[in-house]
Amino acid sequence: MRRFIKYIVAAGVLSSGLTACNDSILKETPRDFLSPDNAYLTEQGALQGITAIHDRVRAAYYSFGEFGTMNWQSHGSDLGYVGENPDRSTVYLNSYEDITPIVRYVVDTWNTGFQIIQWANVLIDKVGQADPSAFKDGEAGKNVYIAEARFFRAFSYRYLVSTYGDIPLLTAPVSSARADFTRDPVASIHELMAEDFKFAAEHLPQRGKEAAPGRITRGPALHYLGETYLEQKKPELAVQVLSQLIDGEGYDLMTQRFGTRLGNDIFGSGDPYYDLFGYKNHNLPENKEAMWVIQCEPEIQGGGQIATAYIFGPRYFDIGLTPDGHQAFLGTTYNGVPTGYSDIYSRGTANVRGTNLVYYYIWKDNWDVDLRNASHNIIRDFYYDNPASAYHGKKIDFSLYNPARPNLMLDTTKNLYPLHTKFLDPQNYFLQPNRAGGGITHKDWYALRFAETLLLRAEAYLGTGQKELALQDVNRVRARSKAKPATIDQLDIDYILDERVRELYGEEWRLVTLRRVGKLLERTLKYNDNPMIPGAAMKPHNVLWPIPQAQIDLNIDAPFPQNEGYN
Repeated sequence: MRRFIKYIVAAGVLSSGLTACNDSILKETPRDFLSPDNAYLTEQGALQGITAIHDRVRAAYYSFGEFGTMNWQSHGSDLGYVGENPDRSTVYLNSYEDITPIVRYVVDTWNTGFQIIQWANVLIDKVGQADPSAFKDGEAGKNVYIAEARFFRAFSYRYLVSTYGDIPLLTAPVSSARADFTRDPVASIHELMAEDFKFAAEHLPQRGKEAAPGRITRGPALHYLGETYLEQKKPELAVQVLSQLIDGEGYDLMTQRFGTRLGNDIFGSGDPYYDLFGYKNHNLPENKEAMWVIQCEPEIQGGGQIATAYIFGPRYFDIGLTPDGHQAFLGTTYNGVPTGYSDIYSRGTANVRGTNLVYYYIWKDNWDVDLRNASHNIIRDFYYDNPASAYHGKKIDFSLYNPARPNLMLDTTKNLYPLHTKFLDPQNYFLQPNRAGGGITHKDWYALRFAETLLLRAEAYLGTGQKELALQDVNRVRARSKAKPATIDQLDIDYILDERVRELYGEEWRLVTLRRVGKLLERTLKYNDNPMIPGAAMKPHNVLWPIPQAQIDLNIDAPFPQNEGYN
């Protein structure tokens, strides 16, 4: 399988993306190796092709510079910034003043998105030409692969059109060098997305009938179709399709404890929300909340790893000394030597430090009530760990130091801040035992959960003026965590956005969400409290990113204008 995927990937790379380079010398007639020309004409070939797309999406999902974990979850929004170095801007979107047409995340996001679109178009084209008799279920089986590829095409366009605005609309493979691409309007991209998600919803299997864990089913297609209707300002259609999903596809919120954490609560307590993020819990048949799960667990062929503990965790091990001069944190012992790292917290690097909105503002009315703010879901207290110190076992308190610590800002942005346990995986750090796993986790991750669908329908109901029905969906999510019910007077789009933070922090594509509702600029300026760059220095034109300069420079046979504000 790995060798097969390698050939599929290689073929995709040679023909992918928007490029003006002359690639005619790369043309080959496949005879003794697999290529899109001969591999996608059978069920085995189609399976390997869709596997390659899944693998590519997984790699992009957790990258630093492609679709980018930090870029789409936190940076440049109301949710977070680089705590390790708050003025750092060369690699991550920490300040919009530094976003340029050549910066890494701008270029890599564009290239990755169009590469996935190219791979999907190749599969759609070639499988479409295949004889239905080559598939176990005939025409229906053939359409499953086409539907899954169309899902990924639309999913990639979802991020690209949100990020860059008008972009090329490609529905067929790019098979030769071109320098005449044009920017199609956002409305045309949304039309294609709606068509693709609709086709996917008609031909993909229902929940529980997918060929393997992680394969796309009808539920995610319906969810993103509903979201696309909201992008098109069609909330009535969004309500219709999301209600079909919510009422008829077998999904539900998990309201009872389940899975591997039962009887094994590392933090002394737990709840169904906490269980959602337990190792091996994502793919359990009883987990009715999982809609699309990115597969990472290592006990399957092709399993891998992600760096959630690395990205979101504070650098507690950099505290240095206790107030009485001893090493503040000895940590877990390995081979008889203290490692300096905790096998609960692993090794974070503060790449994402949440804003005060994330850690404080959204909990103020439900601090001791909402289980999502319980100590087993958000760690707020850290303790000195050195028996030689009089402070051993006491809560770390930077006000105890005399003389004062030299950089209190970094103490609170880098060294210590609240830590969501959904990013941790105690007892399952399989690598780097001398560094408590090095921040690497191996559990699967939700690309989409049913709670998000409920909050999306609440947004749609709000758009149709059905505020009471919106309130019911929001309170259904809140009830699972014992939070106080929201009231009709509280409910507006900002309340729903806050509820998405409480429920989906680290899961939703926040920049896409905020652009969709027209709140990216407003909420970033209001809540991005990076002490070095308040509001991420955002200006109105920064709602869209610049077009990569290479795309403009190479597109010599047609105008390809830059987004406003970046010339």
